[in-house]
Formats: sequence, C-alpha cells, structure tokens
Amino acid sequence: MTLLAHDRYCDEIAHQVGLLRAVLTSGADLSATVPTCPDWSLEQLVRHTGGALRWVELMVRTRAQDEIPEEKVPLHGGPDGEGDPAALDAWLAETGDMLVGALREAGPDTEMWGWAGVHSSGFWARRMAHELTIHRADATLAAGLPYEVAPDIAADAIDEWLQIIEWAQRNMPDDPTTDLRRPGSIHLHATDGSPALDAEWLIDLSGDVIAWRRGHEKATVALRGPLTAVLLGFYRRLPLDSDELEVLGERELLEFWLERASF
Repeated sequence: MTLLAHDRYCDEIAHQVGLLRAVLTSGADLSATVPTCPDWSLEQLVRHTGGALRWVELMVRTRAQDEIPEEKVPLHGGPDGEGDPAALDAWLAETGDMLVGALREAGPDTEMWGWAGVHSSGFWARRMAHELTIHRADATLAAGLPYEVAPDIAADAIDEWLQIIEWAQRNMPDDPTTDLRRPGSIHLHATDGSPALDAEWLIDLSGDVIAWRRGHEKATVALRGPLTAVLLGFYRRLPLDSDELEVLGERELLEFWLERASF
C-alpha cells in the first residue's frame, strides 16, 4: 500500500468540493433527510462537512500542535440563516479554496497535531479528501443524484479506513472496533479494478488486531462489485442487498464487521 501524492489529495479536495457544491445548486431539497445519516438534513450535512474543512484549515495554517476547539474556528457552522443554497454554496467554495491553499503551502511533511498516529499536514490532506468523498456520497443519495469516484481515491479510502480501524484497536480500548475479533476473514473484490490498481483486499479478524493486505485470496465471506459500490458498501452507504453488490460466503461475518466498524 502506497499513499497517493500530496498534490493528488489536494486536487481531489478541490474536485469533491466542486461536486458537493453542484448538489447544492441542483435544486435539491436542503431540508431532506440524509438516508445514510438520518439525524441530519442535507443542509446540516453540508454545514458539518464544511465545518470540518474549516477546522482543519485553521490547524494547518497555524501549524497547530494541539487540537483546536471547534468553537474557535471562524464560520465553523456556516453562514447565518437557513435554507439558502446560494449562501451555503459561497461559504463552501471559500472553505475549499482556503483549505487547499493551506495544504499546498504546508506540503505533506509539516509537523502538527493529528490523530491515528500521524502528526503531519499530509495526514489531513488524505483525511479530508476521504471525508469529502464519503459525505458527498451521503449528499448525492439524499438528493437522488448519481455518484462516482475516481478508482485511486476509492481504493485509498478503503486503505485508510482499514488503517484507522487497526489504529483504534491498538489505542482505543473502549472503541467498538475492539470487539471485532472473530474467526474468519473478509475479501473485498472490485470487479472493475485494473490489475495495476490491485483493488482487492483480505481482512483477517482472528487476531487481537485486524491484519489486512491487498490481494486476491479466499476468505470466509467476499463482497464483490464495482469499486465505487464496494467502497460505499464497506462504509455502510450502500446496502448489501443492492443490485450492484454480491455477497459470497458467510454473510453474517460481513454484517458483524459492518455493525462494529463504524466511523
């Protein structure tokens, strides 16, 4: 597993912000409930996502050595008033430009506060690229719009998620991920992945901490489908019964994983 280039993450943040803005300006109902985040409306989802970008921008720009409280982030909650897609769009556009500018200036190796065992600006470029990738999926589902993501980003988002779970198991004894130990293994298989991308994964649940690697191997259960669908299924954004996905083997083990491995 190799990280993508820092500029690739920055480019993707800008791209994903643009696509999320397109949802806002599509005429979608801002008050609609987000099916995959049912506690939020579409507007609340966008405000949450943009607020996270603003929070990271301030930390990267100031080279923060400690976590900055969200209440200290200017315009963290978005523009005043509700139900105004133009105001939300302008706020999100400015937010994306600010974050990408701060990350490009910092480069990948600036030391700063972070989590998951990585304390660098590069961690935040990757984290925000995937934060946007998944929350844009939430937004497009709420708006009834089609969703697609670049193969390298989708594959890296799966890698990152597995790394976060592994880190949580080692460092967060009260996290639900510590209850993932169970005999068996999971295979993720992107049916449209190119050989160069190697978009297949084997996840072994039998140890105290998950062991995972890229590659084609037999497992207790397999989740198959196009890479975007596998990504969304693995992040619990697409039901396992979707026409785009196929589950082979012991489905119960995959459901056991999805129930406990939640972000």
